[in-house]
Amino acid sequence: MTRTTASYLSKHKRFWEIDFLRTVAIVMMITFHVLYILNYFDIYRTGVHYGFWWWFARVSAGTFIFLAGVSLTISHSRRKGISRFLFRGLKIFAWGMAITLITWIIAPDEYVRFGILHFFGIAFILGPFFLGLRFINLIAGIALLAIGIYLWGMSFNFSWLLWLGFMPYGFRTIDYFPLLPWLGLFLVGMFCGEMLYPQGNRRFNIPEFNNPAVSALTLPGRHPFVIYLAQWPILIGVILALYPERILPYVKEALSYLPF
Repeated sequence: MTRTTASYLSKHKRFWEIDFLRTVAIVMMITFHVLYILNYFDIYRTGVHYGFWWWFARVSAGTFIFLAGVSLTISHSRRKGISRFLFRGLKIFAWGMAITLITWIIAPDEYVRFGILHFFGIAFILGPFFLGLRFINLIAGIALLAIGIYLWGMSFNFSWLLWLGFMPYGFRTIDYFPLLPWLGLFLVGMFCGEMLYPQGNRRFNIPEFNNPAVSALTLPGRHPFVIYLAQWPILIGVILALYPERILPYVKEALSYLPF
């Protein structure tokens, strides 16, 4: 193997354990979204807004956020520069704004103001400025987590800090992931990435699985963003085909809000 080939493989090497954890989070995410859609359209009352399923959704999202922090440090250590992270953050945030527009049309009473894509967009823009801080990231991350958890359930008489985690009175939304506490988990992920994968190399020893079964299990984890976007039309289309009498009235109502 030439030095150029080795360098290329090093820069593009993926860690199966990270992709596998993403795959697990994707399965959890899709499971929750199926239950959420069934509950939203009054097909089944699934209790997604409280108890076990509420925590289930946040563990799934938290896994994505933590691993995004880990992966950012690995990616940066292999290819220096922050411009690509800024561009990626802007692209994801733009998709978040598209979700805002779509949900404003179809669900104007609870459209997405600052959802998971808005969060990831801002996190990838801010994240590069925290590279190399290590234990500062850990301390800051824990502090942000604590502040954000403290704010859960509280309401305020203003809305301009909604993105930060200060929910206004009567706030309702389909998706909400403010910077507090979630940026804290992202920073903790960055700390773990720098400690466990220094210079983009695994610091600990685990078996390397190079077989079709593991490749299949880790494949979804290599494309989480595409799967996140694709799942919605697929899930809603399937449920529409199964329960048209429940879904079509909502579709007609949503179309009535269109200005044309």
